Amino acid sequence: MAAENQNIESVLNLLDYPAYFELTSLPLPDNRNGIVDALKADNIIQGTAGGLFHITNLGAILFARKLSSFPHLNRKAVRLVLYKGDSRIETVREIEGNKGYAVGFSGLIDYLETLLPSNEHIGKAFRKEETIYPELAIRELVANAIIHQDFSITGTGPLIEIFQTRMEITNPGIPLISTQRFLDSPPQSRNEALASFMRRINICEERGTGVDKVVFQTELYQLPAPIFEVTENHTKAVLFSYKKFSDMDKEDRIRACYLHCCLRYVSRMHTNNTSLRERFKIEQKNQAQVSRIIKDTLNAGLIRPYDPEAGTKAMRYIPCWA
Repeated sequence: MAAENQNIESVLNLLDYPAYFELTSLPLPDNRNGIVDALKADNIIQGTAGGLFHITNLGAILFARKLSSFPHLNRKAVRLVLYKGDSRIETVREIEGNKGYAVGFSGLIDYLETLLPSNEHIGKAFRKEETIYPELAIRELVANAIIHQDFSITGTGPLIEIFQTRMEITNPGIPLISTQRFLDSPPQSRNEALASFMRRINICEERGTGVDKVVFQTELYQLPAPIFEVTENHTKAVLFSYKKFSDMDKEDRIRACYLHCCLRYVSRMHTNNTSLRERFKIEQKNQAQVSRIIKDTLNAGLIRPYDPEAGTKAMRYIPCWA
C-alpha cells in the first residue's frame, strides 16, 4: 500500500480521480460513492472494515497528484536532464516529474519535445517544425522505461537525458529477455498490472511491438540504429540524431544491418543487398558498400545466410538466432 487508512477527502486530494475517468473514457460520477466504487474496481484503492481506504501502489504510481505525497514512491518520478554538448559536464536544465505516470505521461512527452532540437520541414503551403527524433519512437521508449522498470531497486527511477546528438532513456532493472531479442520475443513484463492499465489508456500496447516501431521509425527518419544496453542494475535505450552514411562508423553500420534484418524477419521478409541499400539510401552503383556491411555483420556473427547455397545475387539473410 502507498497510503493506509485514509478518509475519502484525503483519497480524493491525493489522487487525480478526474484524470482516471477521462483516461478510461468513463463518465465522472456525480457522487463520491460512484467515484469510490470505480477506483476500488480497478484496485486503485481498497476499502477497510472501518470505512477508511488504502491507496495501492498501483493507484499512487498512476494517478498521484504529487508522487512526493507517497515517500517510498517519490524517487520513482521521471527525471529529465538536458546537457550542453555531448557530455554530462554541463547541465542546462534538470526537471523531476511529480505526477503519477498515467496523469503526467502526455505532458512529459510534450515538454520533452520542446527541449529537443528540431528541423524545419517546408511543405507545399507552410513550414513545419519537426523534432530530430520520431515522436512515436520517443513515446515507445519512455513508456517502456516506465513500465518495465524494477520497482524493487530503491533510490532510482526512470531517467531521460538529452545531449546534442543523442538521447538516452534509462530505467532501473535488467530486461527479462536479451537485448538482441527485443524485436522478436513475446511481451514480458515484471509489472503486469501496470502494463495492463497503461495499455487500457493507450500509452503502451503490451503486444511486444514497441521496439519494432522504434527501429522502423529510425529507418524511416534515416537515423543511426538505436542501441539497447544493460548495466548491472539498469537498462538503457539510446537514440541518435541524423548522421550521414559517410559519418557512420563500422559499429553503427553493423548495428543498423542487424536490426534491419531482425525487423524484416519478424515481418516475414528476408534481408538482401537491395533492402539494405534502401535502408541507407545508397545508390545501386555503390552497392559494394552494402556488401561490405553485410560481410562485416556476418563476421560479427549477428546474421547468417538464409540459403548458403544460393548464388551471390540471390543471397538473402536472416538473424543469427532465426
